[in-house]
Amino acid sequence: MSDKDIYKVIFFNRDDIYEIYAKNVYEGDMYGFIIIEDFIFGEKSTVLIDPSEERLRNEFEGVNRTFIPIHEVIRIDQVKKRGIAKISSSPKKNNNNVSTLYSPHKK
Repeated sequence: MSDKDIYKVIFFNRDDIYEIYAKNVYEGDMYGFIIIEDFIFGEKSTVLIDPSEERLRNEFEGVNRTFIPIHEVIRIDQVKKRGIAKISSSPKKNNNNVSTLYSPHKK
């Protein structure tokens, strides 16, 4: 991986879909987890702030790396430039037609 690689990672977190950007994504030593490091967010100094990206920035503030269960990952793409990190509502939140193979969040 070069220093310019950027990865877009889309994954389920509880009842939402997170789309984040990072410089490092790899399989961890802990079986069944993907590790995401060096998160990339927009500049704090910009006049327009996306509330969804700001929520993600606050959630991952101070986090060096996060471990995402592989069964919660929807997609990982290597991209040329960063997009807007966002949280969107999951289809499984609105109906139960779409779900992962195993979800520890089911009640």
